Amino acid sequence: MFGFSAEVIIVAILAALAAGFVRGLAGFGLSVVLVPVLQLEIAPQAAVLVGIVSLFLIGLTDIGRIRRDADRSAVPLTLIALACMPLGLWALIALPADWARFLIALVSLGAFVLVVVPLGKVTMPRKPALAISGFATGFFGGFAGMPGPGMAPFYLRGKLDPRQARASMMAIFLILTPLSAIFFLALGVGSWREVALAAALFPAVLIGDWFGHRAFGRVTATQWQVATALVLGGAAVGALAKLV
Repeated sequence: MFGFSAEVIIVAILAALAAGFVRGLAGFGLSVVLVPVLQLEIAPQAAVLVGIVSLFLIGLTDIGRIRRDADRSAVPLTLIALACMPLGLWALIALPADWARFLIALVSLGAFVLVVVPLGKVTMPRKPALAISGFATGFFGGFAGMPGPGMAPFYLRGKLDPRQARASMMAIFLILTPLSAIFFLALGVGSWREVALAAALFPAVLIGDWFGHRAFGRVTATQWQVATALVLGGAAVGALAKLV
């Protein structure tokens, strides 16, 4: 299928199911699960593009939820991220494939650490925190197809309730991902083959996302934060173990 081996397709489908569930539960994390697994089977740049397109497709299903629940902070954070995304893309292109694979796995691990940190006592004024989150969102989005690790600490530690935080992250993904995909294709990073693979994986992502949404509606705010941290931690450890 699309020039990929049966093994790659099977791994991609299983990863898409897990990634969709994490995204439905947390509001982010699809690429954090999907990209580190895929980039062990295909080129890192191709895996990143699959992750970006997958994020956009699943984001289209949440427009109503975004309009209803998203916070206004998503607007400035998105603008900062758009300005910083080319830097991450440059790093992805400039680094050798093996280094890119290693660093993408570390970003996955960093997502777990950054989600755990907000559960502690570390604090930062809102405006600097928003600026740093915007930079990290753009850089990780360009380099690893993972905007989530950059914005997750800002929203998980903030005063927004889980529904607002989750919808705000979904709103940022919905704006960033199509622009990222266009940027990638225009520069020849990846091809329409990866776009087709993402489209083929969309039913698996959608099924996982549906189960994640159902799980989200049954947990408290604290349980949501803890569950998100644990799931991302497991995905990060799995990605690093396979890489080693």
